[in-house]
Amino acid sequence: MTTATQGGRRRLEAPATPAYDLPTRQPRLRPELGRWARITVIVLWLVSTALATTSVVAVGAPTWIERPAAGVLLVVLATMLTHRVGGYLRIWVSLAGLLAVSAVVMERNVTISAAAGVTAVVATVASVLLTRPARTLGQVVREYGVAIAVALSGTVGVAAWNAPVGYQRFNLLVLGTSLALAIAVVWSLGAGLHGMSRQGVAVLVGVAVLLIVLLAYSSFVRTHGSETVVDAFTSTVTWLRETVGGVPRPVEVLIGLPALVVGTSVRSRHREGWWILVFAVIGTGVMTTSLVDPNAYPSYVGLSTLYSIVLGLAVGLVARRIALRDRSARRNRAIERPSRVEPPRHEPLR
Repeated sequence: MTTATQGGRRRLEAPATPAYDLPTRQPRLRPELGRWARITVIVLWLVSTALATTSVVAVGAPTWIERPAAGVLLVVLATMLTHRVGGYLRIWVSLAGLLAVSAVVMERNVTISAAAGVTAVVATVASVLLTRPARTLGQVVREYGVAIAVALSGTVGVAAWNAPVGYQRFNLLVLGTSLALAIAVVWSLGAGLHGMSRQGVAVLVGVAVLLIVLLAYSSFVRTHGSETVVDAFTSTVTWLRETVGGVPRPVEVLIGLPALVVGTSVRSRHREGWWILVFAVIGTGVMTTSLVDPNAYPSYVGLSTLYSIVLGLAVGLVARRIALRDRSARRNRAIERPSRVEPPRHEPLR
């Protein structure tokens, strides 16, 4: 909007702060009860995560607390995710609780494997959906830390179940289910493809192409690669493992975690940032399943995850600068758009 001053000069006026563009459900509880409910959920999340961590860190804790802690963590994560997407807590949390109790009490392979898989999926998707739009560098780092913390709690939760599953099949199943769930949630938030700008489409297509190329190339190298190339990769991995104790995971460093940085940043301006965050599920999904193999070395996985987190943040900040830069002088002269408004972290998105 423009106005004229006394001299007839036209200038831009700052637009009013926009309201959230989706209807949200009414609060489930009175403000006081809601506050205590949030505190209870956070405390249970912290305690259950700490107890589940004893499955990978030797602190002298009894082993019988691992699966009950993982069960509580499963219910807490399901509560967080269901509340965030505006779902029916009575249905989904009850089902999560039933699965957790069945796995702990019956101790059957099928229920334990199912509980581990649901824990991984719920933590993977919740870690992304619990973020908020990030406009400044400090906000980006904060939201990055929130997502990583939730994903890591899912990692120790999966490890605490000690499920008898194969890593490759379990990982693919978790990633596929998490992607499908994330796409369904993002679509329900009204972030349809019809409202995307050219820049948003370019970013989305670029990430998708990079993912396809990376997966196709890695698969080709494993099955049809020459001995020289395979030996070079093997030697590099061995050298990194012996030198720094861990190996960064390419899918996390190049796709999943950078998408988390770029997605939260784009979300501060456009709703289409949610589509970029769909790819962030790949990064957090790989993280949550990294300790599902009982034979995995926690120190090696931990260092690999740490290196992936640091490098993923660095790559993400570079990609963020490219994705958010203004490409025309006209845009540089225009007044800065206000940030998008979204509900607080503890409120439903719809």
